[in-house]
Parts: sequence; C-alpha cells; structure tokens
Amino acid sequence: MSEIERVKCLIIGSGPAGYTAAIYAARANMAPVLYEGMQPGGQLTTTNEVENFPGYPEGVTGPEMMVQLRAQAERFNTDVRSGWVTKVDFSGPIHKVWVDETKEIHAETVIISTGASAKYLGLESEQHYLKIGGGVSACAVCDGFFYRGQETIIVGAGDSACEEAHYLSKLCTKVTMLVRKDEFRASKIMADRVKKTENIEILFNTDTVEVLGDAHGVTGAKVRNNVTNEEQIIPATGFFVAIGHKPNTDIFKDWLELDETGYIINKPGTSKTNIPGVFVSGDAADHVYRQAITAAGTGCMAALDAERYLASLEG
Repeated sequence: MSEIERVKCLIIGSGPAGYTAAIYAARANMAPVLYEGMQPGGQLTTTNEVENFPGYPEGVTGPEMMVQLRAQAERFNTDVRSGWVTKVDFSGPIHKVWVDETKEIHAETVIISTGASAKYLGLESEQHYLKIGGGVSACAVCDGFFYRGQETIIVGAGDSACEEAHYLSKLCTKVTMLVRKDEFRASKIMADRVKKTENIEILFNTDTVEVLGDAHGVTGAKVRNNVTNEEQIIPATGFFVAIGHKPNTDIFKDWLELDETGYIINKPGTSKTNIPGVFVSGDAADHVYRQAITAAGTGCMAALDAERYLASLEG
C-alpha cells in the first residue's frame, strides 16, 4: 500500500473557484494541493470568448483564462496535479481522500470546487458545434451578447429556460423556444413573461432533430412536432440548451448535505458545509448565478473560511 500523504489544504477541482481558492490559500501559507479533475479548468474550457470577467477589456478565451489562473496559483507555490478524486471519508477530524482509487491523502481542510456539468440533448450535431465553439451554448447570460441582432433558438421548459429566453429577447431580433411537451414546467409568472414577449416564438410539442450549420458555425435547426411528426427548419445563428445542470457531487453524497438536485448545501453567507473543515465553492453549490466571477468570489470565501478554521484549531 502506498504511503499516506498529509496536507493542510486540499482543493478538489479547478476552474475559477478552485484556482482562486488556491491563490488565497497559498498566500496564507496553507500549502494547498489542487487536483484538477477530469476537465482541467472546468466549464470555461468549452467557452470560446469570455467578455464579462473584469480585467479583460479585450475579452479572453476560456482556455487562455484558465491557463493564466493556474499560473497565478502556481506562482504562489500551489501544488497543481492531474488526477481524479474517486472516494472520500469525512467521518473524522482528518478528512480522507483517495485519488484515482490508489493514492490516499489526509487533509486538515478540503475545498470542493468540482463544479456542475450542463445537460445537453446528446445530438452528434449539437456536440460538434459545441466543441468547435460555433454557436451551441448552455449559458445565455455568458454568450448571448455574441448573438445580438441575430436570431436564436433555446431549448427548455423550466424557469431557467424562460429566464434565459427573456434575456436573449433583449439582444436578439427573434428567439424561438422549443418545448418538448404541451406546457411549461416553469412557474406561471415566468411562463407568462415569455408568452407576452413579442419576439419570442414558442413551439410546444417540439423536439430537435439536428443542429444545422457550416464551417463557420450554426445556421439553424431541424425540428419535429412530436404530435404531428411535421418537420421544419428554423434559421438561427445561436442554439442554446437550458435543460438543467448536474452538479459533480456524487462522491460526497454519503457525507455532505445535498439538495434534491445534488448541489452541496452551504451555511448561508459562508462556504461551510455540514462537515467542519470541508468547504464548497463555485457551481457545486451555486444553481442560481453560475458565472466565472461568482465562482471566483466563492473560491476566495472558501480559502478564507479554511484559514480561519485552521486558526481556530491552533488557538
């Protein structure tokens, strides 16, 4: 059996939350060890342009921004490692974590920054344009600005889909909303808001058959009415998917309090979980804002909370 490694601060996951937590923890002499996980840099690595993060007047690509955040964390001697946390045991004052099912780490504090993954339709054409950054997105607030003055499509039926459709309607000439069933899942007030918005067209009982495009990106979508089987092509340069997110928190469910969707429940106004010494930052707990800047803010909070927790033990 391999030797157990003991660390003062272990950060699980990267992205704006994890890297910011690392920057603050490192500057506080907590010698943080950060494991990047399966998608180093998190969801932003699939984002072509980031224009709404302060400090980048010309904008920046998601991957480039993550490289810079990582470099800043490493500048203060954060130990950034490749690896995937596969198991945890938070039963005692020392938190046990296993990496890649082999390496065992005992940490005085743990900061969880595992994020959430957007749910997509799973169409081959959708994934193609998502990967090339050519018009498929799961965040209208992040990417809607790039489609101002253009026509867009949004898929979804809940409050988030209605909210994002309404947001897009302020930027785009037309928004076509695709709803699989004959009614919204959203609250009445949100559904009424999109129904009353002139440039939002709602197509009920409608499924996406294929996302259409060319070498430059999305040009539209082929959709089918699932009652009549009638197909039509809707022109659009942006295809937004708003069918929910899944927080990457499954390995913590036996130890941490989660809500019905799987988001980690933190004590209001803090990054603290129900386990002393375990903190959460970013989209693993945030189902409301889900922005890079808010994730970075909670990463800062988690590091400060961890530092104060360690100080209380010493005192």
